Amino acid sequence: MPKVLLEKVIRKHALENAIKYHGKANAGSVIGKVISEFQKEDKQKLIQKVLKAVKDINELSLAEQLKEAEQHYPEILEKKEKTKEERILPELPNVNKKVVMRFAPYPSGPLHIGNARPAILNDEYCKKYNGKLLLIIDDTIGSEEKNIEPDAYKLIPEGLKWLKVDYDKNIIYKSDRLETYYKHAEELINKGGAYVCSCQSETLQEKRRNKEECAHRGQDIAMNLELWKAMFDAKEGSAALRLKTDMQHPNPAFRDRVLFRISDREHPRVGKRYRVWPMLEFSWAVDDYLLGITHVVRGKELMIESEMQRFIWNILGWKGPELLHTGLIQFKGVKLSKSKSKQEVKSGKYTGWDDPRTWSLQSLERRGFKPEAVRTFILSFGMNQTEITVPIETLHSENRKLINLEANRYFFVEKMQKIRIEGVPKTLAKAEAPLHPEDEKRGKRALKIGNMFYIDDKLQPGKVYRLMHGFNFKDGKFLSQEVDPALEATMIHWLAADDDLVKIEVLMDDGSKTHGFGEPALRNVKEGQLVQFERKFFCRLDRKENDKMIFWFLHR
Repeated sequence: MPKVLLEKVIRKHALENAIKYHGKANAGSVIGKVISEFQKEDKQKLIQKVLKAVKDINELSLAEQLKEAEQHYPEILEKKEKTKEERILPELPNVNKKVVMRFAPYPSGPLHIGNARPAILNDEYCKKYNGKLLLIIDDTIGSEEKNIEPDAYKLIPEGLKWLKVDYDKNIIYKSDRLETYYKHAEELINKGGAYVCSCQSETLQEKRRNKEECAHRGQDIAMNLELWKAMFDAKEGSAALRLKTDMQHPNPAFRDRVLFRISDREHPRVGKRYRVWPMLEFSWAVDDYLLGITHVVRGKELMIESEMQRFIWNILGWKGPELLHTGLIQFKGVKLSKSKSKQEVKSGKYTGWDDPRTWSLQSLERRGFKPEAVRTFILSFGMNQTEITVPIETLHSENRKLINLEANRYFFVEKMQKIRIEGVPKTLAKAEAPLHPEDEKRGKRALKIGNMFYIDDKLQPGKVYRLMHGFNFKDGKFLSQEVDPALEATMIHWLAADDDLVKIEVLMDDGSKTHGFGEPALRNVKEGQLVQFERKFFCRLDRKENDKMIFWFLHR
């Protein structure tokens, strides 16, 4: 598509979204719509064009947006509705009985923002079809690098509760189902679909690459059953049960994959009761069938696991569920790593699993994100299979729509630069500022005025400034009290140096802390409340500690 026409269509979508949301377009929503419409275009270039269009549109007032729509895109106004935009997911294929879906996280830590997508998509579909969502804790013994975190058994349901995901009250733990897996492993062996292999991993990999069968592949069923039973007393790493696939398969990773292996590691729930553990693909294949799952939503990176499940179902004569895949969404500027987070939590570098650097759902809640914002943000991408990278600011934008009216406004000064302003009338002893500029009923807050002030801004000679809600001044001298557009004054926030100021500490999203002082009215804020420090950012009061108030940074 010609560049000019493409940019025109993108601007139209951004404009339409902004008008629906009272003047502020959501980049995530527009990105999802544009990518689905222009699937052949370069995805990252499209995203950059959308971000620019959204930024340009959001700098316009709603009146200006409506005027542009009226002049160039009248069809936008014709279909504009006052009701909330509905997020529509595509229909599930082959729905011929009660929908049963599952969310099966591995308990290596709490759920983070990246895990929210499969959780929300499954939840939305179950609500759409009045179905049932099973929470399955996928706690089979994993690799040495990916250990089970005992705290995750509590943290996962806790995060889902905050996210408002409705799952069946009976949580299923795979560590309770080992005997079931053993039974069907034997069934697979009896059908000639699996064999016990004692090859070294290096040998195995080489033969896979060369499409060569190992010596154990030709063992008869009786021998494999005998070796299978021997695995339960064998040395760790000495044998594994492998799926007999096609050694000529174009993907080497699919050739005779491992189904079970021996591990002597202790399990948080069942101790050392079991030594032979299934790989995730086998436990999925068994559970998705036996638990009556009708549809599975998973990431596109698990395509080979889906193929493996279908292969196992075919051998066992089972009809498995529909397997649906979504593309990976990465967040620009956010590094998601449960293993790193675990290391930092254990070492004490992070304050805990809710440290903002983990990006866990617990950390989002503690910072003040709304679960509805996370849900709307996730659903704006639908079931798109395209892998995209989106700036985290798109989530901030969605959250800002929900908290803007909730958060009262206050002054907070970090740099505490002291200035003196001459000629301030003695009659001007205080200023009044609204707690919220759009809700007069909340009342006002009193700000003391003298002639000594703390500010953050670096003042320039010859320039006119205005203390917000106070007065105008220039070069350290009082000018006037009234707002005068002709002065072209630059707004700055401030604190009176002789006021009863509040000591403030803010934990930022990168783990650093910023300190300063705030206006006296902040003492009325209760723990858990959201506020906006004017001209700075939104944050949540975490706690009051002696003479200090500790906030957690939310976003700007």
